[in-house]
Amino acid sequence: MIVKEVLNEELLTLAEVKEILSKIAEERRDQGTEVVYGFRKALHHADQFSKISGEKSRELVNKLLKLEKMKTVIAVRIADILPQSRDEIRSIYAKEKYTLSNEELDQILDYISETME
Repeated sequence: MIVKEVLNEELLTLAEVKEILSKIAEERRDQGTEVVYGFRKALHHADQFSKISGEKSRELVNKLLKLEKMKTVIAVRIADILPQSRDEIRSIYAKEKYTLSNEELDQILDYISETME
């Protein structure tokens, strides 16, 4: 597929991608259009690895973005992975020039646990 022009670009969580791809697949099935192999693989991957709904993942990203040392890319990564320990969060921040305090790590874990409920 040749793309002529990018109209909009935004970071999406894996759960949001899963919902979008599921809608597209359903529309294609209704129209009788073939769902190609690459598309099916992408949908399978998103389905297999997304742990929460798209709405909950976006809610988590928005909460995380209110934190001081949070970038959009990292917030999306956290929403995709849903780390369960301080060490897992530290590994996400490994390439950053700063480290998080235990309080900041605990705040992130609290947001994740609220989302998982």
